[in-house]
This record gives sequence, C-alpha cells and structure tokens, in this order.
Amino acid sequence: MVIATNLGYPRIGPRRELKKALESYWSGTLSEADLLEQVRQLRRDNWLLQQRLGLDHIPCGDFSLYDHVLDTVAMVGAVPARYDWADATVDTQTYFAMARGVPEKQSSGNGTKRLAATPAMEMTKWFDTNYHYIVPEFEQGQQFRLSSRKLIDEFVEAKALGIHTRPVLLGPVSFLLLGKSHQDQFQPLTLLDGLLPIYEEMLRSLAEVGADWVQIDEPCLVLDLDAQAQNAFQVAYQRLATAVPQLRILLATYFADLRNNLSTAVHLPVAAIHLDLVRAPEQLAQALAILPSHLSLSLGVVDGRNVWRTELQQALALIEQAVQALGSDRVFIAPSCSLLHSPVDLEMETKLDKELHSWIAFARQKVEEIVLLTRAVNEGADVVASELQANKAMFEHRRSSPRIHNKAVQERMEAISGKSLQRQSPYGQRRNIQRHHLKLPLFPTTTIGSFPQTKEIRARRADYLAAKISAAEYEAFLREEIKATIRFQEEIGLDVLVHGESERSDMVEYFGQQFSGVLFTQNGWVQSYGSRCVRPPIIYGDVSRLQPMTVHWSRFAQSLTSKPVKGMLTGPVTILQWSFVRNDQPRSHTCQQIALAIHDEVLGLEAAGIRVIQIDEPAMREGLPLHHDDWNEYLTWAVNCFRLACADVQDETQIHTHMCYSEFNDIIEAIAQMDADVISIESSRSQMDLLTAFVDYRYPNEIGPGVYDIHSPRVPSRQEIEDLLRKALQVLSPDQLWVNPDCGLKTRRWEEVQPALIHMVEAAQALRATLSAKER
Repeated sequence: MVIATNLGYPRIGPRRELKKALESYWSGTLSEADLLEQVRQLRRDNWLLQQRLGLDHIPCGDFSLYDHVLDTVAMVGAVPARYDWADATVDTQTYFAMARGVPEKQSSGNGTKRLAATPAMEMTKWFDTNYHYIVPEFEQGQQFRLSSRKLIDEFVEAKALGIHTRPVLLGPVSFLLLGKSHQDQFQPLTLLDGLLPIYEEMLRSLAEVGADWVQIDEPCLVLDLDAQAQNAFQVAYQRLATAVPQLRILLATYFADLRNNLSTAVHLPVAAIHLDLVRAPEQLAQALAILPSHLSLSLGVVDGRNVWRTELQQALALIEQAVQALGSDRVFIAPSCSLLHSPVDLEMETKLDKELHSWIAFARQKVEEIVLLTRAVNEGADVVASELQANKAMFEHRRSSPRIHNKAVQERMEAISGKSLQRQSPYGQRRNIQRHHLKLPLFPTTTIGSFPQTKEIRARRADYLAAKISAAEYEAFLREEIKATIRFQEEIGLDVLVHGESERSDMVEYFGQQFSGVLFTQNGWVQSYGSRCVRPPIIYGDVSRLQPMTVHWSRFAQSLTSKPVKGMLTGPVTILQWSFVRNDQPRSHTCQQIALAIHDEVLGLEAAGIRVIQIDEPAMREGLPLHHDDWNEYLTWAVNCFRLACADVQDETQIHTHMCYSEFNDIIEAIAQMDADVISIESSRSQMDLLTAFVDYRYPNEIGPGVYDIHSPRVPSRQEIEDLLRKALQVLSPDQLWVNPDCGLKTRRWEEVQPALIHMVEAAQALRATLSAKER
C-alpha cells in the first residue's frame, strides 16, 4: 500500500497563536510554564488534525519555538561562547538569547540567570525561501554534546495521545554546511566526526522510546556540492545506519533536483529518499533508473511552497510511474517540502469569492490532497472519481478565466526594449549632479524606511478596516504619526528622512493591495522568523498599478521639512519572491509586470518633488536558483526588472536599494549592474564581513552597511556603532559611506529605536569631526 505522509506542518497556529504567545513571553506578561503549555497545545492540535485527515506518517519535531536550525544548535550544544552557557541542557533563556540577542541590563527575575548584553546569532534566508534561519557558528576543535531532548520528548508526547509519529531533524551534513566560522580557512565539515556521536545518541534514544522511522532532512543535497561534501554524506549515513540499524531513515531533499548528487543520495544506506517533484518532476525518471532494490521513494507531488491546488491527474501520472517501477509498498505520497511555507487553513478565508477559492489550497487542504491521491492509488481512481473530475474542470476553467489576462499589460510588456532599462547618464555623472542638488554631509545618515508599528497604529488600522472610524479620521491620525516621525528625525539630526510607513501593514502587502491581478487573504499567514509572520499576496493574473500608491504620503511628508524625504517602494523581484505567484506563466513575465507597475509609481514620486527614492530588493539573492548553472538566466531578468522600474528618472533623482541577510560575493557583478546610486545592506551581525564582496569588486557606487541589528531588542552604544563605521572605512572611501540600521524599524519599540538612532547619528557626527580635524 502507498503511504500518505507529510514532511512538516505550519507551527504558527491557525490564528498565529505562536506569535502571540512568544511576544507575551518576551514582554514578561506570560510565564515560561504558560508559554510551554500553549505551544504544547499547538503541537497537539497539529498532530490530531493530521491524524483525522488520514495521514499514515505524521511528523513530530517539526514544531519549533523559533527555528528548526536553532533547535539543532541546541540539540548538539553548539552554543557560541559569548552566551556563557555551561549547563547540561540549553535552557529557554539561552535559546532565545541566541535568537534575539540580550539587551542591556536584562533582569534576572523569575529565577532566570543574568546574561551580559550580547548580540544575536546571524540570520539568513533558508535556501530560496522567505523563511529565515539562525546560522550555526563553528570553530576549530569545537565540542558537541546532546543538550536538548526536545525531539524525544515530543515523540513521547504524541505517543501519549495515541499518535505514532515520525521524528524530524536536520541532518548533520546540512547542519554543518549551513553554518559559518569566523576563523579563516576553517571548514565546518571537518567537525563531522565529532558531531555524529550526538546524532547516533539521539537516534538510539528515539528507537528506545519506540520510533521506527525517522526523517532526516538534508536539503543541501540539492546544492552544487564538491567531492568532500558528497563524501561527507557517505561517511555520515554509513555511521548512522550502523549505529541504529533498527531505525529506518527517510532522507528528505527539497526545493530543487539533486543533479550530480542523485547517485550519491540513492546509494546511501537509508530506507527511503524524498524527492521534490513539483520543482523538478524530471528527476523521478532519473531516480527510478538507478534506484537500489531496497530503497523506497517519497514523491513530493503536492506543492508545499505555493497555494495552488494540485492538478491531480498530473500528480497521479507521476505516482503511477513510480508504483509501476517499484510496487506500491515502496512509495510514499507527500508534499514537495515541509508545509511550513504554506498558510494553515483555507476554510478560514470567508471573504474569498467562489472562483478564486476553488483555485487555492493551504496546508490543511494540501494534506487532504495527499490523502485523496493515496486513496486513488490504494483503492482505485473510481473511488475518488467525482473529486478527480471536479479538479479537472476547475483547472480548465482557471486557464480560460478572463480574470487572468489583461491585454493592456501584455502590450506594455511587448514594448519593452533595451532603452527601457537605461538611466540617462552613467553613475559618475549622476553622482556629481545629485551631490549638488541634495547637499548632504559626509557619512549621511538615514533609516531603511519603516518606523515602529505601535499598538495604537495597529489598533487604528483595525478600526478603519472594521469601519469603526471614517477614512477622514484614519487619514488625520496617519498625518499626525507622520508629523511626529518627521519631527523626531529632524530633532536627532538625521540627514535623509522617511515618513515612517505608518499606513502600511507590510512592505509587500501594501503594494499588492493596489495592483490588479492580486488577491489578499484574511488569515493566510506564514512564518518569516521567530514570531514574525507575513501574509503574502497571491498573484493570480496580470499585474498593473490601479492608482498612485505612495505619492500622497510622500508629498505630505516632504511638505513638513526642508530635508530630503525618501520615497519608499518595494522592488519587483521582492514583491514576486514574497508573494504566492501564479504558476501558469514564467516567473520572469510576472516580475516584468510588477516592474512596470513600480515604474509608474517611481515617476509619480519624482513628479511630486521626491528626489530620493528607495526601491527595496532584499529578496534579490534569495530568488537565485539553487544550481549555479541556472543563475545567469535568473540574474539577467531580475536585474533588468529592477532597472525597468527606475530607468526613466532624471539624473537628479537618487535611486537607493536595500538588501538584507545575504551573501553578496557571488552576485556582486549583478548588484553592480542594477546601477542603484546607493545600496544599503545588512552587515552588523556579520561585523561588516559582508562588505568584502563590494571591496574586492571595487564597487563604485555608495554603500550604507547596516550599523546595528534591528532584529534584536539590544540598543547599541555610540562607541559600538562608531567602531563598526571605522571598520567600514578601512575598506570604503569616506564619500562612499552612508550610515543606517540593518533594516526597517517596524518590529521594534520606540524605547529601543530612539536611543539607537541617537547613538547612530552621534557616531556619524563624531566620525565627521574626526575627519575634519585630520584635514585641518
């Protein structure tokens, strides 16, 4: 019999219960015991739901308080020395200190230990998704020990409910490959021999409490690996299979095809391997041709990363191909990846019209599709004939729906030419013109765009959306917020101001709501990191700008000050990457449509007198295909879409862009081709290490390396920021350097933002004074 399974379920809860519990705990209004009880209930609900829906293999250990990679850090005791941890297990306080950092003067109440002010561990994107993971830190001679029984405890917890689960953990090789070291030339893979005993101990413990299958995720198998890494997989799984022979291992890969790693993967001593057949259906035939006779296949035929219904007949064709080659007893039916990246339940969307509702599936509906496909194979297609026919009819209707196609948009795309992508003058000429017009000092200070979204702002927005206050009342409130934000920035001496984005709930959602071809949900939340959830737009048809989107607010903000105010826009690649994108045309076509819409807004801002316009592209790198052979095609259209959005502005208009939490070395040429006048980047957690790429490339334009980490509640001192700026000046010229935080300030509190920005401005002023004194 074919087995219905899942690789992971959303952690956040149908109403973002995890977010609310975490933020209550962090604010001190929820005890640790109550936090753990609330998340226990979330896990219980997830297991029971998947059991009721009919899954045969239900995952456990997929739930996390913050991040599954951080869970692995805790499991193996890879706690960086700065957290002063020496206990037998990683406690909750240390766990969150690694995730969020430790602010000044942390209280030691409630029985918790006191930690000195400490920065958080670095965070970066999980492969090509918008999920962020905590980057493990490794050093030569590092020692590991089993320091968390979370996975064992959760297996026992599910077992007590009468649910036999399959534990899930991140594999040892991917764990090392996803980490970093601050020691030059040190290779984390050399730690594998010391790490494997911890995995062996964990697997033995799981077997002792009754586990018979374990899912070990090795997503790095879809990357371009060298011989050393491929050999590491062979060493690791030979050890693990030998240590616990009674435990069957499902090796899970996802997000791309394995290519040159396929032979390595299928010949590892594991019981089953999972393949993503949504991203790479062609790898099924390749795998079947070389699969050993003992190995089972888990077929990822339901898209775990997008919201569209599965075309069931296509999925069944792949399943039947595998069943014919292997027999039904060696086949699992699964989502392409963990459903972590999917919203929770479509049934909570009560305002979607019937047509659009019929096209969409969230996590719960995807599990239902998996079970239905399993029934079709095990019991015969006749048993689910009505469901298959309804699915076929839905897809035929969707393909022909007039809601998808817009002739005017298609005509604009056809008119795009090379001239559409070029600024009037090269950067060297623009720079001089902009300096003359803007008259900014050395080390100009600015922020990345958003200011704190306070409880009052969120409450007023909710009141407006619920029609409890009028549009005029809401606008008056927002105007006062903008006035206060501008006044604060002037008072502390920032050079380029922003209006604070109090009218926006999300940097992508705000624009998507004003595009055609895009729909929004009430509860379609997905986790970005920790308690941070986003509600991505769903792009279902051709995109165009319906009306000016930001011009009104930027014009108002600029009227309040003589200093330049940045117009704040989200770039086309980021809107694409952070949306659920239609799957009936190439992503590049959809991105071009978004670029044209942003282009219209850029010209509108310029016409309103805005001379600094920031087009954020934090997702530029995360959109990279996972195989290098595919990079050039992606980077060409992605860069061209950015250029299309801003190419028609005058030389006097300064175009900024922002990128966060990325490694830039291997795409620095593409970043230069974007031709932005100023780029701001995340760099504080990496201690300015990310600047190396710009220096080695001799990047000519201006750069704002982030000088403090906005993802942590810590308030950096003036000296700390000044030290980072001096470090930046070791590799950048003074006239290149801008001063700004890592990212937008939306998620922070004013009590954190005010002193941090004051320290930032003081550091820039001190640096100017030092430079002036030297010149004298």
